[in-house]
Amino acid sequence: MKLPNAELAIVPERKVALYLLNRAHPIGGAKAIFFLHHGFTLEQWQVLAGRLLHHALENEVVASDQNPHGIRYAVDGPLVAPTGKSLNIRTAWFIDHGTETPRFITAHPLPKP
Repeated sequence: MKLPNAELAIVPERKVALYLLNRAHPIGGAKAIFFLHHGFTLEQWQVLAGRLLHHALENEVVASDQNPHGIRYAVDGPLVAPTGKSLNIRTAWFIDHGTETPRFITAHPLPKP
């Protein structure tokens, strides 16, 4: 199954610039090292945001869980880095109850398939 309404998905700038590409972030720092190593940059954070949106459109949901606020989805699959390398990653998305728009939550590398 694909992420519901993936064509409506949003990736907030703060999630990419202040989290995924921020080496100083206490949780996102290790993720930043990974993404920066593969050619993504803070100055061009939109490139990573665009690849994350493409990832949501092209890959399959591997898990979902519902809570009182909505449904969280995990999507696994390849994401092409600026270096040309195909990275195996998991993205997490959340759709709040009463809405149809998936919001980007996080991404992290997975072992190679």
